Amino acid sequence: MRHRVAGRKLGRTSEHRLALRRNMVASLFEHETIATTIQKAKEVKPFAEKLITLAKKGTLPARRRAISLLGNRDIVVHEDGKRVRKGTVIGKLFSEIGPRYLDRPGGYTRIIHRSLRRLGDNGQLVLFQLIGKDEGPKKKAKTAARKRSASKRKKALEQAGRLQEVAEAQGSADLEQRPESEDTVRGGQVDESVESKQPDQVEDASGKEIGKTPDASGQAEQKG
Repeated sequence: MRHRVAGRKLGRTSEHRLALRRNMVASLFEHETIATTIQKAKEVKPFAEKLITLAKKGTLPARRRAISLLGNRDIVVHEDGKRVRKGTVIGKLFSEIGPRYLDRPGGYTRIIHRSLRRLGDNGQLVLFQLIGKDEGPKKKAKTAARKRSASKRKKALEQAGRLQEVAEAQGSADLEQRPESEDTVRGGQVDESVESKQPDQVEDASGKEIGKTPDASGQAEQKG
């Protein structure tokens, strides 16, 4: 069993796998997009990203380390039927590709699946390419916009909670003041009803009105 054995054999010997990895990464740095199978792309991706991390340092020891790992293949183009040398892979890596990702903490490559299949073994074909220079800041802008919208939602929720607390406090204060006002109104009505009654009329316990008892002078007049 292959416990703790990393990597893929890809049907090749170790020397052939090393040459395959170097050639694919050199082609990736030269053309910035290559077409291959999904297994090869997954096997080569960590190696390519480590070399880009070395290129971000830009020092002489980093350049020597990259040359020892990758080699320094020439970049050749055909112009007017002639082969013209345009530099080296390591030169492009340290002068163009490394400075492009100075503000990016990893994730320099991507794998895009294609709908096509390879003839013969029906292998899954993919595009293995470097991420463009303008794709990093867009993601940062999106995250910043999301943070701003989240902060706005948070502030709105806090303000709504405060308004609800104020409304609840006002409602409880109104409930506390209502019984007192009703009692005072009722008391005022009772006082007015008592004052409206004539001074010579008093209610007994049964609620009936009885006249005021005449005084002594009144009795004398009646007798006379």
